Amino acid sequence: MNFSQLLSEIVSDNDKHARWLNTLSLMENSGARKISASEHKKDVTLIILKHAAEEHRHAYYLKKQISKLNAEACPTYADQYLLASSDSRYYLNILDVFVCKYLKSTLNLSGNELKFAAYLLVTYAIEVRADELYPVYQDVLDQTGSKVNVKSIILEEEGHLEEMLVQLKNFSPDWQKHADKAVEFETRLFKDWLKSLEKEI
Repeated sequence: MNFSQLLSEIVSDNDKHARWLNTLSLMENSGARKISASEHKKDVTLIILKHAAEEHRHAYYLKKQISKLNAEACPTYADQYLLASSDSRYYLNILDVFVCKYLKSTLNLSGNELKFAAYLLVTYAIEVRADELYPVYQDVLDQTGSKVNVKSIILEEEGHLEEMLVQLKNFSPDWQKHADKAVEFETRLFKDWLKSLEKEI
């Protein structure tokens, strides 16, 4: 089953669809919290604050969309209100661990430098994924005439990717090589996540 077919299965069932939205909300919220956790105590730029704020807004927006399906559904991020709860909950943490190990062994980074570099690469890989995931989801929503929509998130995620590219180019002349490695790690995780979603659906 390809990703579009999987999403069609999810969107066709209000309970599964609500849990899907809640799962995306959890993952956006995890991203916002991870950005905040990676911040330097003093050197916090406007772009980092903007990015964290927008990820939190996405988490809130997705959570609000659930009420279009069922006002009572998915009150929290408890496992019973998620899809592929374990893989979804630890997705970013696992990616962060992979990227940190890579940065330590390749660039010998540590401390705040490691935190910031990991933030750049993890966020880049996630933004690449978001740029693929949300448009496919929106297509399925349009095809099924769903009241749910994620168009505003698509626009903001495109902006995030452009901002990450600017930061990565400033970070290293070899940024593309490092970014490709982060995307490679994320692609593996995404494939495992899809398998877990398929099992549950």
